[in-house]
Amino acid sequence: MIRRIVLSIFCCLLAYPFLVARQRDWSLPTPEADLPVALIPYPKEIVRLKGDLAFSSLRIDELSMASLRDKERIVAEFGDVRRFWQMDAGSRGKQPLVTFRQINSPLSSAESKEGYTLIVSEKGVEISAGEFSGFFNALQTVRQLIRKDNKKYSMPYCRIKDAPAFPVRGLMLDVGRNYMSVPFLKTVVRRLSHYKINVLHLHLSDDPGWRVEVKKYPELTVETSFWPTRQPGKFYTQEDIKSICDFCDSLNIRVIPEIDMPGHMLAAVSNYEGVSCFNETGWGSVFSSPVCPGKDSALEFCKNVYAELIALFPYKYVHIGGDEVEKTNWKKCPDCQKRMHDNNLKTEEELQSWFIHDMERFFNGKGKEMIGWDEIIEGGLSKTATVMWWRSWVKDAATKATAQGNPVIFTPNGQFYLDYAEDKNSMASIYNLDTTDNLTPEQQSLILGVQGNIWCEWIPSNARMQYMTIPRLLAIAELGWSKPEQKDWNAFKQRLSDQFERLNIMGINYRIPDLEGFNAVNAFIGEGTINVTCLDPTAEIHYTTDGSTPTLQSPVYEGPIKVTETTDFTFCTFRPNGKKGDIAKTRFIKSEYTPSVTAAPSNPGLKATWHEFKGNKCSEIEKAPINGTYPVEDVMIPKKVKGNIGLIIKGYFNAPQDDIYTFALLSDDGSTLTIDSEQIVDNDGPHGPKEIVGQKALAKGYHPMELRYFDQNGGQLKLKVTGSDGKEIPFTHLYAH
Repeated sequence: MIRRIVLSIFCCLLAYPFLVARQRDWSLPTPEADLPVALIPYPKEIVRLKGDLAFSSLRIDELSMASLRDKERIVAEFGDVRRFWQMDAGSRGKQPLVTFRQINSPLSSAESKEGYTLIVSEKGVEISAGEFSGFFNALQTVRQLIRKDNKKYSMPYCRIKDAPAFPVRGLMLDVGRNYMSVPFLKTVVRRLSHYKINVLHLHLSDDPGWRVEVKKYPELTVETSFWPTRQPGKFYTQEDIKSICDFCDSLNIRVIPEIDMPGHMLAAVSNYEGVSCFNETGWGSVFSSPVCPGKDSALEFCKNVYAELIALFPYKYVHIGGDEVEKTNWKKCPDCQKRMHDNNLKTEEELQSWFIHDMERFFNGKGKEMIGWDEIIEGGLSKTATVMWWRSWVKDAATKATAQGNPVIFTPNGQFYLDYAEDKNSMASIYNLDTTDNLTPEQQSLILGVQGNIWCEWIPSNARMQYMTIPRLLAIAELGWSKPEQKDWNAFKQRLSDQFERLNIMGINYRIPDLEGFNAVNAFIGEGTINVTCLDPTAEIHYTTDGSTPTLQSPVYEGPIKVTETTDFTFCTFRPNGKKGDIAKTRFIKSEYTPSVTAAPSNPGLKATWHEFKGNKCSEIEKAPINGTYPVEDVMIPKKVKGNIGLIIKGYFNAPQDDIYTFALLSDDGSTLTIDSEQIVDNDGPHGPKEIVGQKALAKGYHPMELRYFDQNGGQLKLKVTGSDGKEIPFTHLYAH
C-alpha cells in the first residue's frame, strides 16, 4: 500500500509541470507539445488539442473581413498560403472557414503589434490580432501547421498565443559588393517572411560600387565608377527602391538603407571633388580613403545623398555604417585638424564622433533615427543612436551602449556573419547566444533584436548567398522570436530536421548541414566503426575510400561501417534534386598507444611565444619578430597579446591514462596542433571561427605538444580535450613545460 502511495506521488510530481502548463495555456518549446508538425520559430504559448482539421482547401469567412483595417493585404497573404500548398479555391460552403478578428489593444510594443492568437478546431481556423503584422505572422504559422497527403490537407487542433521577444529580426544583404536583381531580392524577402524575419538591411554602397541612384550625383552609378569585377553599371533606380519597399511592406518587412560613411566610400570620393581629404584617393594602411569631415563640401555631399534616399524608405531607421575608418589622412589633413581645433576635439576618434553626431542631427531633422556599427561608440555616442554590435572581440560594446541608454541590435561577427564558413557548431553558437549576458533588466529592455549579415566580398553569386545563409538564418529567426527561458537547442534541432523538406519545396539552395559521427582524424585500436549522421533527413550520403570525389554512382552510406585497417573516407551529400553538397574527408587510423616521455617536465602550464605576424600560414609564424613570451595555464591568447598575432605554444600534454583522446581546436583565424611530432589538427589558413577535431591514442604520461595560431583582427582560440568516455577533461594538471 505504501509503495503504491509513493509511486502515485512520484507520478504526480512528474506530471505537475505539464498539468500547470495545460492550465496556464502554454507548453514547453519542445516536441513534447505533441504537434505532428515542426514550427520555426516556436510559438510563445501552445496547447495541443485532441483531433485534426481535415480539408481539401480553405476559404475566408467574408463576414469577419468587414471590419478589418488591412483587408487587402491579409487576403493577399492568405492567397499565398493556399498557392504555397497548391490548394484549389474549393467549393463554396464545403471548406473550413478562416475567421479574422480585429482586437483593440495598445499597439506600443512589438508584442502587441506582431502578436496574435490562433485557434484550430472543428469549426475551422480563428485568428485574432491587433494589426496587419499580427495577422501576417499568424498566417505564417498556419502555413507551417498544414500537412499534405496527396491532395488532402490537415492541421492539428491547437490553441496558440504568440508574440516575438524582440522587435527586430533581420538580415543584412551586401548588395554593394554583389548586386542582386530586384526579382531575386523579392524572392529572398518572400522566403524570409515565412520565418517571421521582419527587417531587410541593404548595404547599398561600398568601395567596389555604389548601387542606388542619386539624381544629384549621377557619376556615382556610371559603369566606370565600379570595380571591373563587381558587376559594373548595375544599380537600383529610385523606382526600384520604391518597388522593393512596397513589396517588403506587404510581407511585414521593413527596409533599412545603409550608405556606409565616413569609411568604405571609395566609390564616392573617387568620383567627386571636395569629398575626400586629398585629390589622390585609394588605400591607406588598412582601409580606403574616407570622407573628409573637415570639409563643408564633404558634409554637404553626404547630406545631399541621404536627403534623396530618406524619402524612398518609409521605415524610421537609417544606417550610417561608421565602421573600419582609415584615419591616416585625417591626421595629415589641414581641414580635419582645423575642425578638431575649432571644436576642441583631441583625437581623430573624437572627430569621427563629431561627424556621426552631425549626420545624426541631420537625420533627426528629417524624422529618422540613426543606426551605426559599434565603432560609433568610440569618441562618444549620442543618446539617440542605435548601435549594431558586430565586433565579437569587443565584448563590452552592448554593455557600454545600453548603460548610457542606447538601444542595441546584436550581430556579432563570430556567430552572425553568415559569409563565414559554417561547421557543425555554427547554428548552436547562434541559437545559444545569451542576449542578457552582463545586462541589467533595464539594459535588456534596450536590446532591439538580432540580425544576420551576409557580406559579399567572397560571395560571387546569388546561389552562393542562399547556400551560406540557410539554414543558419532559421536559428537567428528563432533567437529573435523566443525569450531566453524558452530556448531548447535539442528541441530546435529536431524541429529544424523537419524543415528541410519545406526548404526543398521552396527551391532554396540551402547548405546541407555538416555530417556528424566522425572527426577529421580518428584513432582506433583493434577495430573501429564509422557511424555517419546528418541533420537533413532528405540528404543522400555517398562515399569513396580511394580518394576520389563521390558521385551519385558511388556507394550509398546505409549504416555503420566496420574499419579494421587505416582508411581514408570521402563523403558527399546530395539533395533530392541531385544537387551536390559539401565534401567531408576523414581518416581512420589503426593505432597503438604512443609511449610517453621518460623525463617529466617541472613547470605547470604552457609557454606561449608571441610573434609580430602578418601572414596567413601557421608554418611561417617563427619567421616574424618576437614580441614576448608568456606562461599560460591553458591554450589561450595571453591578455597582453593584441594586433598582429602569431602564437607558438609549447609544452607537454599530460595523458591521465592510456586512452584515445579527442582534441577539438577552435580558432579564428588559423591554427594547428601537433602531439608527439604528429599533426593531429589542421585548422590552418585565414577563416572565421571554425572548429576542427582530431584524435590520437596516447599512453599515460607526458607527450610533447606544439600549438600554432595566428590572427590580425581580434580572434578566438580554444582547445577542448575529451577522453573515450566523451567527458571533457579540465585543463588543470593537463599541461606542463
